[in-house]
Amino acid sequence: MKETELQTVVDIPVSAWKIKPCARLLFVGSCFAANMGERFREDGFRVTVNPYGVMYNPVSVRHTIERLLQTTTDDTSYAAAVLTLGTNHIYILNETGEVVDNCEKRPQRLFTEQTLNVTQVGEELCAAIRLLRQHCPDIHVILTVSPIRYRKYGFHESQLSKATLLLGADEVVRKMEGVSYFPAYELINDELRDYRFYAPDMLHPSQQAVDYIGRRFGETYFAAETVDFLKAWQPLRAALAHRPLHPESEEYRQFKEKTLAQVEELRKKYPEFSF
Repeated sequence: MKETELQTVVDIPVSAWKIKPCARLLFVGSCFAANMGERFREDGFRVTVNPYGVMYNPVSVRHTIERLLQTTTDDTSYAAAVLTLGTNHIYILNETGEVVDNCEKRPQRLFTEQTLNVTQVGEELCAAIRLLRQHCPDIHVILTVSPIRYRKYGFHESQLSKATLLLGADEVVRKMEGVSYFPAYELINDELRDYRFYAPDMLHPSQQAVDYIGRRFGETYFAAETVDFLKAWQPLRAALAHRPLHPESEEYRQFKEKTLAQVEELRKKYPEFSF
């Protein structure tokens, strides 16, 4: 008798391109990108996460990359960039006609809200990727769509917005080499479609969901040596985060010294590792 399926599992092809231990990574986009970026920072990767704040739409993602590269030195090279799109809605400042990245709580009457179509989403992403490759010719770009719904648009409009982003990202993946799509949106909405995987606001993924998506990301993109590094580092990270009941005890002092010695051994094996 065939076993009953209790979950719709999202099949993700394993990437031929791999992320090495302690690689330098760039995360730009929605608050989902921020959550994922911080997770990678904790795992010993050298990450830059939304250097000018959270960005939700493709135009603002491009703006971030433009500003970042203006201040980036020649010796800073990213192995990969993860661009996470949240919405196709943009806000244009009436006075200048420019798309703003943050309305800074100014009155709504100063702005005109518009939506990008599929072609425009693709064009903005392609422009951002071309900018990255001017500085980092070998960079791999991973596109994702944030699973977080936008209640203020209404849930139907939120779905239309996500669909536009998904179609735009798909066009870019088909058009450009070295660009892949990671299905974070599908993992939440198809595989983890239960409210126990959501935060109390019932919109944002819970930490358990973010951890699961991170694991699936690693299964897709991590090199074998990255998996080995994380197996060694994650128990040490947990040990360093431990808050003892008696921090002044000799037992804890010896425990901490042993842990730091193990971290130092790991650093010798992986010279780019820092925490």
